[in-house]
Amino acid sequence: MGIHYKDAAEGDDALIAEINTTPLVDVMLVLLIIFLITIPVVNSSIFVSLPREANPVQDAQAQDVIVTVDAEGALYWFDTPLTARENLEPLLAKVAAMQPQPELHIRGDARADYDSIGYVVYAAQRSGIARIGFVTEPPRAP
Repeated sequence: MGIHYKDAAEGDDALIAEINTTPLVDVMLVLLIIFLITIPVVNSSIFVSLPREANPVQDAQAQDVIVTVDAEGALYWFDTPLTARENLEPLLAKVAAMQPQPELHIRGDARADYDSIGYVVYAAQRSGIARIGFVTEPPRAP
């Protein structure tokens, strides 16, 4: 008496000796989608606590200029720190001369003094920047 195994030709329940790659492909596609969504969100390396305010969503254009004001009042041109406040106006004057003129986006920390952010707005006005926007975070859902 021994154990009898069916041959593949004997029945419908033949063993399949292939690896099912469908779950692997599904997981990889989900990870790819997650990375594609999260990478553009990380657009600046300077941490600031943005004020929470509801505003309509606009697509940022590649030529938009970003000036960041951190909690201590330090100014950054994109991700480059400005050594003195007076260095901002010449940069803004170059931007104001461009055609079409880029939009200025101010990323001001919610803890920053009004004086620091007001200086950026004043310098933009003196330089002739026509469009200024403030970058905020959406309010928390209740």
